[in-house]
Amino acid sequence: MTQLTYAWGATPGEDYDALVAPFRPIFAEIAKEATRRDHERDLPHAAIQRLKEAGFGAVRLPREQGGRGASLPQFFSVLIELSEADSNVTQALRAHFGFTEDILNSKSPERRATWFERIARGEIVGSAWSEVGAGAGLDRFSTEVMEKDGKLFLNGAKYYTTGSLFADWIDVGASNSAGEGVAIAVRRDADGVEVIDDWDGFGQVLTASGTATFRDVAVLPDQVIVDDERFKYGAAFYQLVHLATLAGIGRAITNDVARAVAERKRTYTHAAASRSSQDPQVLQVVGRIRAAAYASGAIVLQAANSLERAFEAHFAGSPEAEEVANALAELETAQAQTVVSDLILDASTLLFDALGASATKKPAGLDRHWRNARTLASHNPRIYKHRIIGDFAVNGTPPPYQWRIGASAG
Repeated sequence: MTQLTYAWGATPGEDYDALVAPFRPIFAEIAKEATRRDHERDLPHAAIQRLKEAGFGAVRLPREQGGRGASLPQFFSVLIELSEADSNVTQALRAHFGFTEDILNSKSPERRATWFERIARGEIVGSAWSEVGAGAGLDRFSTEVMEKDGKLFLNGAKYYTTGSLFADWIDVGASNSAGEGVAIAVRRDADGVEVIDDWDGFGQVLTASGTATFRDVAVLPDQVIVDDERFKYGAAFYQLVHLATLAGIGRAITNDVARAVAERKRTYTHAAASRSSQDPQVLQVVGRIRAAAYASGAIVLQAANSLERAFEAHFAGSPEAEEVANALAELETAQAQTVVSDLILDASTLLFDALGASATKKPAGLDRHWRNARTLASHNPRIYKHRIIGDFAVNGTPPPYQWRIGASAG
């Protein structure tokens, strides 16, 4: 079966089905246990390990470097399929794919060669950037890398360290002695590194988005790069991973509600048919949910094309053209965010209108769709995106490329 036969639309590229074929059996196995894992808070270590062994982490790497050579539209289409199986797994790998994208954009042959080899053999990267507490400012990290006795050491604490518990490496945001923002790649099993699963959100509960602490972690100079040197469409890329995840949740909602309606035998005296599967009002609800999932996937892939153009512009030799491509990628992703979030949040509530009160029972696990979608939609608040889009439309104001969260100086 292909995306076309499921009526999800044409896939990006004639080779897409061949690209994703090795992973679809793994996605199917991941989907079978998704509800149970959520109910029991069973972290998906085994699922991520299977994906690592299958080379999933290298899907964006060039084929000659041991990867699958996926374009960005193909990559995001694959993420939608994975998210249909379990959105937690996609989010747990989000930092890895963002780091990989940065390596693909790097103009350092040494850095590219080092990380291509690591990623191709299955190593994955987690994230440690966000900070909480009074010291978490907008302009400087409280986590620092400082020199002591001629050596560099990393100290600090991070929260929302999504995926780091599953990772081989952690991508850490810090400040150096000059106050510059830097990115540091450290081994998760290095001395002084501790990662714990203390994420207490009601959604995306299996992403291990908890706390990481770094106590006198030894750092080599080649592990440190200046933050400003990272790929410029990074904010759009990370946001679009969330939107692909939401689109996948939309497909999962569609699957669950369609199956439940088909199997449902109980009905009401004032229903429009003797079974829900023949009730035109119920079918209308299911159709509305499926349409939302379809539209979300189409929007994500349209925005992915803008990221592909930004990626290509990076190597075209025109800084001006690259700047324009980056701005457009950010704007298209912002426009996609405001619509896709609404569509899937609406679908995650509508599904209960197609079913009875028994659908709210915890073992059914249908609440996880709203909890997961609501959690994802709370990242990088939508309310700011409408203003940014409107400011561009009215005044031609370019969007901000990178944004942080923390306490303001005031």
